[in-house]
Amino acid sequence: MSDPICLLMGKVLPDVVRGDGPLAQLMRNDALHSVFQPIADLKDGAIYGHEALIRGPRESALHSADALLQAAQDEDLLHELEFFCLFTALKQWGQLKQPGRLFLNISANALVSLVEQGGCTCFSKCVRDLGVSPRMVVLEITEHERVTDMPALAELVKELHSTGLSLALDDFGDGRSSLRLWSQIKPDIVKIDKYFSRSISGHADNLKTLQALMQIAEIFGTALVAEGIENEDDLRVLRDLGIAYGQGYFLGRPSNVVLPSIRSDAIDVLQDSRVAVMPEQRHISRLGHLRHLSLIHAPCVSQKTSNDEVAAILMARPELHAIAVVDNNQPVAIINRQHFMDHYATLYFREIFGKKSCMQYANHSPRLIERNHDIDELIGILTSQDQRYLTDGFIVTENGRYIGLGTGDQLVRSVTELRLEAARHANPLTFLPGNIPISMHIKRLLEGGAEFVACYLDMNNFKPFNDHYGYWRGDEMIRLLAQLAVTHCDPQRDFVGHVGGDDFLILFQSEEWRRRCELIVSEFAFKARDLFDEAARLCGGIHAEDRHGVMRFFPCTTLSIGAVRVGAHALRDEEEVATLAALAKHEAKMSGGGLFVRGEQTLENAPSYAR
Repeated sequence: MSDPICLLMGKVLPDVVRGDGPLAQLMRNDALHSVFQPIADLKDGAIYGHEALIRGPRESALHSADALLQAAQDEDLLHELEFFCLFTALKQWGQLKQPGRLFLNISANALVSLVEQGGCTCFSKCVRDLGVSPRMVVLEITEHERVTDMPALAELVKELHSTGLSLALDDFGDGRSSLRLWSQIKPDIVKIDKYFSRSISGHADNLKTLQALMQIAEIFGTALVAEGIENEDDLRVLRDLGIAYGQGYFLGRPSNVVLPSIRSDAIDVLQDSRVAVMPEQRHISRLGHLRHLSLIHAPCVSQKTSNDEVAAILMARPELHAIAVVDNNQPVAIINRQHFMDHYATLYFREIFGKKSCMQYANHSPRLIERNHDIDELIGILTSQDQRYLTDGFIVTENGRYIGLGTGDQLVRSVTELRLEAARHANPLTFLPGNIPISMHIKRLLEGGAEFVACYLDMNNFKPFNDHYGYWRGDEMIRLLAQLAVTHCDPQRDFVGHVGGDDFLILFQSEEWRRRCELIVSEFAFKARDLFDEAARLCGGIHAEDRHGVMRFFPCTTLSIGAVRVGAHALRDEEEVATLAALAKHEAKMSGGGLFVRGEQTLENAPSYAR
C-alpha cells in the first residue's frame, strides 16, 4: 500500500501512487477537487457543517464519485484514493477558511492503516498544517469493507477523540453498517441512510425505524443526521420527528462554492408552524401476544400418574379446571376436571381404576397454544367447530415446553380487550387512525403552535338507514365517507381520523379547507343516495322507527360538518379541541346539516368550560 501520510500531505509522486491507469494519472496531476454539501440544523435551518465530496474533471468519464470509486477498484487504489481525498478536501477547506464542521469520508480499515503508520498525533498535525482545526473535522466512517478488528478500531477512536477529532458513522442502515459498530466505537454522529428518510412522509414502516434509531441514539448520546432529504414533505416529517440534522438536495446541492445558508424554500418549511401529518400504519398487523393472558401456573402429571393421585391434586386445588399430562416437558394430553371427577365419583371406580393410569380419562388431543403466537392468529380457535377449549381450556407452551394452562373465557376476554385497544389506534372498518393517533396529532398541533381547523363529521339520519338496510350496507356508507374524506384532504397537511361509528374528525392545515369540506358534503349527499333502493330514492327517504319506536319518515342520509378554527396557542389540550369540535358538529346538525363554522377559538373567546 502507498504511504498514507505522504498522500495526506500531497506528496503524490510516481513511487507513491502505483500504476498508470486513468485515476492514478489524475491523482499525480492533482486533477481531483472537492465539492461541499451543507448539513443543516433542522430546528432553525442554520448550517451545521459541510460534507466534502470528491469530483474528477468536468465532462470527463471520471467526474462522478461513483466513477472514481469504480476506477479505484479497477486499479487497486481504493485506500490511495481515500487518503488523497482527505488531502484534497482539507487543503481546499483550509484555503477557503470557512466556519463550521467539515465531514470527511474514510473507510474503517483505511483509517486504521492511516493511524498505524503515522499515529493520531501525526494525523492531527497534518490537519492543522493544512489550515484546519481538528475540532472542526468529522471523520465519516464508511464500511465499503468489513471491519476486521473491532476492538482495535474502538481504541483508535478513543485516541482520535483525544486530539479533538469527531467521528461519524455513515450510511447507517444501508446493509453494510453495523449496530455493533455503533455500540463499540460510540460515534458522535450517525448519518441515517437515505433509504429510511427519502419519502418518509408516505412510509409508516420507515417512520417506525427512525423512531427506534432515535431511541438508540439517546442511549449512546449520539446526534443523528438524516440523509437524502429531497422535498418539503419529508423535511417537515423529519423536523417534527425531532431528528437533529439533515442533508439532501432540498436543503442544498453539492457546490464548488461553500453555501452560506440552505435553500430559502427549505428555511420556509422549517419556520412554518404547520406540523407534519405522520404516515400511519394502514392495517392492524399485530394485535398483541398471548403473553398478555393471565397464565395459570398449574401442576402437571405424567402418563404414569394414577387416577387417585390426579383426584388428590384436584381436591387440593379446587380452582383448577384441568390438569396437563406431560412427557419430558412436552404436553401429551389434558384431563378435564368435571369429566374426570364425574367418573371418579361413580360406584367402585376407586377400587377398580384408582391405581391405574390417568390417561384412560384424558383428552389425547389437547389444544396447544404457543405463548408467542399473535392474538389475531388465535381468533380462529374462537370460531372453529372444535369448541373443547370452552370446557377443557388449553395448554400453554413456550418453545414447545409446558408452562401452564389457560381457560376459554380468558381467551375470549383477552381477544376482545386487545381488539378494542387496537381499534383505538386504527379503526378496523376503515383502517383510518383511531382515537389515540387523533389525540397525539392534536397534541403535536397544539405544542407546535400551529393554526388549524378541527372538523367533526357526522351523518344525518344514519341510524334509521342502518336499522332499515342492515349493518352490511351501513358499513358501506361509513366506508364511503372515509373514502371521500381521504380523497378531498391533502395527505401532507390534513389528518383524517375515525372516532368510531359514523363519526370522523379531520384536522385541517390546508388553506382551502372550507372548499374541501363543501366538496365532501356535496359528494356524500350524491353518492349516499345510491345506497338506498330505488323506491327510497324516488320519494327522498325511508319510513323507519325513531329512537322512541315511532314510525316516521326520514330523508336520505346527508352529512353535517362542524368546524372550529383554532389559533396558535389558543387551547391547552386535546380534550378542549375535541369538545369544541363536537359542539360545532351539534350546531351543524341543528342548523340543518352541511358545514357550520364556529369561528376562531382562542383562550380569550373560548367558552368557559374550554379555558
